[in-house]
Amino acid sequence: MIRFSSRMSELTGSEIGDLLKLTQQPDIISFAGGLPAPELFPVEAMKEAGNKMMEEMGSAALQYSTTEGYLPLREFIVNRMKDKNGIETFAENIIITSGSQQGLDFSGRVFLDEGDVVLLESPSYLGATNAFKCCQPKFVEVPTDDEGMIVEELEKILAKEKKVKMIYVIPDFQNPSGRTWSLERRKKFMEVINKYEIPTVEDNPYGELRFEGDSLPALKSMDEKGLVIFLGSFSKILVPGYRLGWVCASEEILSKYNAMAQAASLQATTVGQMHTMKFLELNNLDEHVDKIRAVYKKRRDLMLRTMKEEFPDEVSFTHPSGGLFTWVVLPEYINATVMAKECIEEKVAYVPGESFFPNGGNKNTFRMNYSCMPDDKIVEGVKRIAKVIRNNLK
Repeated sequence: MIRFSSRMSELTGSEIGDLLKLTQQPDIISFAGGLPAPELFPVEAMKEAGNKMMEEMGSAALQYSTTEGYLPLREFIVNRMKDKNGIETFAENIIITSGSQQGLDFSGRVFLDEGDVVLLESPSYLGATNAFKCCQPKFVEVPTDDEGMIVEELEKILAKEKKVKMIYVIPDFQNPSGRTWSLERRKKFMEVINKYEIPTVEDNPYGELRFEGDSLPALKSMDEKGLVIFLGSFSKILVPGYRLGWVCASEEILSKYNAMAQAASLQATTVGQMHTMKFLELNNLDEHVDKIRAVYKKRRDLMLRTMKEEFPDEVSFTHPSGGLFTWVVLPEYINATVMAKECIEEKVAYVPGESFFPNGGNKNTFRMNYSCMPDDKIVEGVKRIAKVIRNNLK
């Protein structure tokens, strides 16, 4: 009999996972994934950049490289974080990872032992909780409102919980809720972090996808004690296929991530890093991101307008100012996981919300993505969901 580690019991499949497999059917209108729009990938520009990169440094691109990552790319990231996030840092404080998901996995392994406490927003990103689960922590959800994590509630929890090892947050266009923390909330949060000296993972895959309003400084830009670990990614602003993300942290903390990377994968893809950097040398990333934002804003507006027209008054949803998602709350007596199966029968899909709450509950919620469906499918898909909701109303 094969005996697996105890942590594998935390990583079993779920009913929701089985449900999402059905969304891969070609006739399904899927609002379930967090996928960028493939028609916006810069295929021709990447092809040109790839050819030039291979001509100039092909042998180096196909060779092993350093664990920290390609230095020109890390220097580009340093300059961009200063410009976009207000973060003052150096290349020595950056390590390139295989997507920000690997940064999440490393975060759990660096900070958590069995029984340690992780604090996170309620709801929170499913991929993060799954990454942390293998370390067998206790999840404590901090109440959250439209301005972000409620700091007073956070302080109450910190005063009571003695084994808090890490806090995980997404302040910009949060997955799954789409909410963005206010500047005042960010400042208050950092006051608490500096007081209690709790390492905080700031996940920022969507920060550049702002449709309206002013950009807000990252928590990392207010970090006085080197407590914030900032995770960034090229997946949502360029291409996801190369799986390029990064971790920005103090030297003390980053050395632990570096050791973890050496144990796990040695390095992120050399050819992917060099190819991406050559694209960035030959093209204006801001212009490319502007194109993405324009399309996503149009699709967000269309989805929200159609939801307002079609969804019953008993249903509420968020109005994200950027990112990829809106969050829907049904009457408490409707189970969105059960209803998802009915929606699949109508050839439309979303992600049931209960999976975003690590301690369960909140079955009357679900997440919808607006980035990767064309206009006609957005309208038709929302109408199909509205029909199923009406059938479930009392």
